[in-house]
Amino acid sequence: MGQDPRTLPPSPNWYCARCSDAVPGGLFGFAARTSVFLVRVGPNAGAIPGTPPFRVLGELVGHTERVSGFTFSHHPGQYNLCATSSDDGTVKIWDVETKAVVTEHALHQHTISALHWSPQVKDLIVSGDEKGVVFCYWLNRNDSQHHFIEPRTIFCLTCSPHHEDLVAIGYKDGIVVIIDISKKGEVIHRLRGHDDEIHSIAWCPLPGEDCLSINQEENSEPEIPNGKVIEQTPVTKGCYLATGSKDQTIRIWSCSRGRGVMILKLPFLKRRGGGIDPTVKERLWLTLHWPKDQPTQLVSSCFGGELLLWDLTQSWRRKYTLFSASSEGQNHSRIVFNLCPLQTEDDKQLLLSTSMDRDVKCWDMATLECCWTLPSLGGFAYSLAFSPVDMGCLAIGVGDGMIRVWNTLSIKNNYDVKNFWQGVKSKVTALCWHPAKEGCLAFGTDDGKVGLYDTYSNKPPQISSTYHKKTVYTLAWGPPLPPISLGGEGDRPSLTLYSCGGEGIVLQHNPWKLGGEAYDINKLIRDTNSIKYKLPVHTEISWKADGKIMALGNEDGSIEIFQVPNLKLICTIQQHHKLVNTISWHHEHGSQPELSYLMASGSNNAIIYVHNLKTVIESNPESPVTITEPYRTLSGHTAKITSVAWSPHHDGRLVSASYDGTAQVWDTLREEPLCNFRGHRGRLLCVAWSPLDPDCIYSGADDFCVYKWLTSMQEHSRPPQGKKSIELEKKRLSQPKPKPKKKKKPTSRAPVKQEVYDGNEDESIRESSGPVENGVSDQEGEEEAREPEFPSGVASVASREPVTCAPVSLGFEKSKVTVNNKVTLLKKEPPKEKPESLTKKRKARSMLPLTTSLDHRSKEELHQDCLVLATAKHSKELNEEVSADLEERFHLGLFTDRGALYRMIEVEGKGHLENGHPELFHQLMLWKGDLKGVLQTAAERGELTDSLVAMAPVAGYHVWLWAVEAFAKQLCFQDQYVKAASHLLSIHKVYEAVELLKSNHFYREAIAVAKARLRPEDPILKDLYLTWGAILEKDGHYAVAAKCYLGAASAYDAAKVLSKKGDAASLKTAAELASIVGENDLSSSLALRCAQELLLARNWVGAQEALKLHESLKGQRLVFCLLELLSKHLEERQLLEAKSSSYNAWATGTAGPFVERVTAVWKNTFSLESPEQYQAALQQLQSIKYPSATNNTPSKQLLLHICHDLTLAVLSQQVASWDAAVEALLRAVVRSYDSGNFTIMQEVHSAFLPEGCDHLKHKLGEPQSPITPAFKSLEAFFIYGHLYEFWWSLSRHCPKSSVWVRAAHRRTTSVEQSQQINNATPEETDSRDSQPEPNRPPELDVRLTEESKQMLITCKELFSEKHASLQNSQRTVAEVQETLAEMIRQHQKSQVCKSTTNGPDKNESEQAAEQSLSSPQNECKEEKNQPLSLPELTKRLTEANEKIAKFPESVKIWPFPDVLECCLILLHIGSQCPGSVTQDMQQQAQELLQKYGNTKVYKRYCETFCT
Repeated sequence: MGQDPRTLPPSPNWYCARCSDAVPGGLFGFAARTSVFLVRVGPNAGAIPGTPPFRVLGELVGHTERVSGFTFSHHPGQYNLCATSSDDGTVKIWDVETKAVVTEHALHQHTISALHWSPQVKDLIVSGDEKGVVFCYWLNRNDSQHHFIEPRTIFCLTCSPHHEDLVAIGYKDGIVVIIDISKKGEVIHRLRGHDDEIHSIAWCPLPGEDCLSINQEENSEPEIPNGKVIEQTPVTKGCYLATGSKDQTIRIWSCSRGRGVMILKLPFLKRRGGGIDPTVKERLWLTLHWPKDQPTQLVSSCFGGELLLWDLTQSWRRKYTLFSASSEGQNHSRIVFNLCPLQTEDDKQLLLSTSMDRDVKCWDMATLECCWTLPSLGGFAYSLAFSPVDMGCLAIGVGDGMIRVWNTLSIKNNYDVKNFWQGVKSKVTALCWHPAKEGCLAFGTDDGKVGLYDTYSNKPPQISSTYHKKTVYTLAWGPPLPPISLGGEGDRPSLTLYSCGGEGIVLQHNPWKLGGEAYDINKLIRDTNSIKYKLPVHTEISWKADGKIMALGNEDGSIEIFQVPNLKLICTIQQHHKLVNTISWHHEHGSQPELSYLMASGSNNAIIYVHNLKTVIESNPESPVTITEPYRTLSGHTAKITSVAWSPHHDGRLVSASYDGTAQVWDTLREEPLCNFRGHRGRLLCVAWSPLDPDCIYSGADDFCVYKWLTSMQEHSRPPQGKKSIELEKKRLSQPKPKPKKKKKPTSRAPVKQEVYDGNEDESIRESSGPVENGVSDQEGEEEAREPEFPSGVASVASREPVTCAPVSLGFEKSKVTVNNKVTLLKKEPPKEKPESLTKKRKARSMLPLTTSLDHRSKEELHQDCLVLATAKHSKELNEEVSADLEERFHLGLFTDRGALYRMIEVEGKGHLENGHPELFHQLMLWKGDLKGVLQTAAERGELTDSLVAMAPVAGYHVWLWAVEAFAKQLCFQDQYVKAASHLLSIHKVYEAVELLKSNHFYREAIAVAKARLRPEDPILKDLYLTWGAILEKDGHYAVAAKCYLGAASAYDAAKVLSKKGDAASLKTAAELASIVGENDLSSSLALRCAQELLLARNWVGAQEALKLHESLKGQRLVFCLLELLSKHLEERQLLEAKSSSYNAWATGTAGPFVERVTAVWKNTFSLESPEQYQAALQQLQSIKYPSATNNTPSKQLLLHICHDLTLAVLSQQVASWDAAVEALLRAVVRSYDSGNFTIMQEVHSAFLPEGCDHLKHKLGEPQSPITPAFKSLEAFFIYGHLYEFWWSLSRHCPKSSVWVRAAHRRTTSVEQSQQINNATPEETDSRDSQPEPNRPPELDVRLTEESKQMLITCKELFSEKHASLQNSQRTVAEVQETLAEMIRQHQKSQVCKSTTNGPDKNESEQAAEQSLSSPQNECKEEKNQPLSLPELTKRLTEANEKIAKFPESVKIWPFPDVLECCLILLHIGSQCPGSVTQDMQQQAQELLQKYGNTKVYKRYCETFCT
């Protein structure tokens, strides 16, 4: 596997005539989304020997929308220059060596559709746009020219390689013109013949027309002159031009005569690997390449991604050769957009092609075979997963509806990627390999689908019959749980698949029966743990590697830990207060087995928490435990965390991915950031550590990229803060933005013409969703096959889609309909407006307007009416003629029989309906007495009114019921849901009314109705409260949501939701509420959280108020009281930076010893007097355990933890439990020592041991008790602190002296820092600058006080031989581990240097490796040249570990100050102040240094003092 970074880039943009190009020497570039990716090809690409010779170099970033054109300068000496055009309206000129913009112009007013750098003029770039405007731009003189040749859409343009002024332009409607730019764009030829889009124009590489033997006469195509006689100038004489069009033909044109001389019709080839319908015209893109050295041959694309090499030597035979004819599966599987020739440094002629199948392929023109393929991504990289069985197999879930499986170990091919798309049809958001079964890959999609792929077969995947309602967030394999686990051994799988979806549910799928039902695990959790309240919304699932413990992350930020077999809840972690995105358990194969209990988690907060669950899991508590303190906190990211992964090669090393655009590697045990990767241009979505290479990590983001990167090559160590993160944000914002689609408003003057133009201009109508999907959104890649074919009038310019990040939801057919509707509405509206305007003018409208108008005709007609009426009334039998007359004169129905009247009413009614007056029609029907008919007609037409429904009871009870229901439905269609519900209530349909209001989100109204009309215990009411509560909670209206939960008698949930905001006021209210409703555990945990929040703001009074809420927090009140007194004490001594104004009244008295003040306040304020009360408080606090401190522990947190220990110490003293008091005191001292805070340590000593440790010694009794070692440690730290203070008091006289202990021990640096706060430390000189033998400081004439002499004598207690030996062994182990890590790092570094550079760098890296492994600079040269071997280091490590194991537990368990450090300080005091340290002690110190000072840290100082 190569030690080189790699990139899986975004897919090249689709439907662009020229958006990739290459120059001799091996540089290839292609436009992808809003940038251009550069690829070095050929022997100088720096690829690993044996793999394809190409490497992705980087990208040109600057455009804000899709790049539509890309062209290199093909002039020797300026191959580094290139030009791009974009939908943002600019043309930019770049220098690829610096990847920076040289200059740019924004001359075009419309979308740019074509671009070319003149092969004849060094600084000329020609571009054309959708309105037919051509701009010529001269780079060197910053000058431009504008030509408007035809008012048509330009599709492509190509400058002539033989004449500097000629440019050929191809248009959307099939016209090709050749213009002369020196003559103001005069058209030299207009070439007619194609009848569809021109996709490509290629000039013959040789001038003249002798290269092809074309018989001019045999071609029967008629000449089409341009309307004037063309002079036979040298310009027009002699050159061929080839054009490729969507009409499925290639035409060769002669420039000397301005006519076509050859037509090549594309053959319908039988697709290998799947047929394709040749009649689908929009599936074709016809691009051409005319090879320089072979003018009788022409390369073209074909229907389904094949490439053809045409033989032009015999014009009467259409002869072609298929690329890669022999080998299966080497061709593109979809249409090809661009072909670029490239000549490598070793003179190979290559051809590069980009295609809709998202592959870039390289072809050898000598053999017509595919040399290599660069795969690319057409969507966000949502998920990464390495196969645990097939090492090095990386699965990538992508937003383009395909899964990629990348064999990262392939020796022959760096980019050995397989695509899986069958059955996916949606964004792939989650992946998980089966832990043991080869090639078994589970996937989840954004539409809730869960499936299983066998990556070793070509079968479609198995799909689970149970879908999630929303996006699948996570997949995990784990042991089967009931009901699946209830079968016998052979009837159930060993592992089942768990999926967590966006609706908050975790499903268990049986991989043997995916067609069967999947089970929601919430039922099992409810039954096992007898939970009554609402379960949280799950967002993440993770199984511990041993399959015994499952962690569920929730939307409210909590993490729940369950135990198999029945998911017993053993622990809840209340740490994150926002949605949990990722949980990861530490691997089990490290050197420290207890690390497998570490669990890292990330949420929508930017902080990562690591919890150690060893104690909880091993103790197996009866009732669930709540954890509120993390084991480690990793802060540094500035946006939400999307993914975390533990390194399988290290102990406690973690990588995290964040929305801040970076990935961060952490040493979790030391809470230390190690390195930060900033290569992405988007928000990171996933990250995975290579299972084979400790230095290598893969990450994916919403910039459509997957990067493989090396931790050792990153220059930054932590995520960007402040200005840097703003720059990163800018970089991210330069990505494509969603943009509203422009629609041209239709005018009413010429609707028909408008429709035609609308097609051209409306950007939402595109020939295919292709460009949208590629580099724009993640639509499903196979959709183009099913697209409608458009009439030529509406067929549009190919793909000038605005580039957007978000998926484009508007479907293709839909947008077409929209435009047509606009047009047809225009035709319909005018007649509708007229009657409406008339109604406004007239006071009342006649009920029988037609009858009235017929009675106002001419006198003759009226007379005729009288005659017809008389005949009808008085003849006994009506003959046919009279009947026909009566039919025609329907208005006479008013004067004849009822049948005729009904006919008249019918005609009048139709007239009213046609004129848009249904209410008049209804009145006529009522006159007829047909109320039921009126109601039915009105219901069918959606024209029921309040008055009609009010009349309905006249027709009977059942008709009324039916009418009210129909009216309610009609009102729903008109979005009048509340009114509809009121009508339903009028017919006593209460449940239906409530359901209607609920389903349309009128929860407040629904609850009011239900409460008023239903029984109080009706479950509907509770369901309404809970549903509304959940929605309010999601929208952040926590107080109203809490009221809903209280209404539903779910008080627990009410308290939980109130606490969600996490501020002190909310937490306090939530705690009070929980207390009122009897949820005591929840109440106390919330009150404590509230107090901790107030503590951060140093609001002491508020914190005590919060803790008062719960009796069980009495112990915590004591801790906070002691913390307040200590903070006040430190503030008075000016040792605390932050000042607080809101101290409690009892904190102000300063008289008396500190411990007495504390107990006095406890007695007076907290009524703590009897031993029983002290004992109860002690028991409360002893159950709380805090993690050990590190250099990175925040000071407020450190003080709280120290005060917790000090409170235990004081309580223990009060109940005369001196053993426990010593232990607690020692813990507090060690905490301050571990965090490097010397000031706090000394303050603890002075406040709690003002007279030293002797009084404790007397209390402890016999010297051999088990607590003696702890007491010894405490005493040693006390002396250690005084020793340092004494030494510094001497050092103030001699500023240079501190050089003697500068590097004595790593911890002293933090000690010095803490002293600098007190301005106590003099300036220090760096030990590296000092002489190998430092000059001894001048002796000082310092008189020692009796106290100082006594203290120096007690220093003998620090010379503990056994502790010196133990510490020496521990240092040896640390040093060997450091050396091993350095060896690995240097080896990796040298590998990287070998693969990326040649020459002198190689030797430098080897030297560096040797230097770092040899001893420090001031050691002797023999040692320097002999770096230690691996066996020697391993031997040292084993010996040291064996030694450590032999020490008694009492020595190992209690920390002790560094013995050698103390020896050095004493010797130094002796040299500064002769006679102060006895000879005997000096000798003992030197002996200890000689005996145990053999590690690197101490060696040089030992030599100084012991020679």
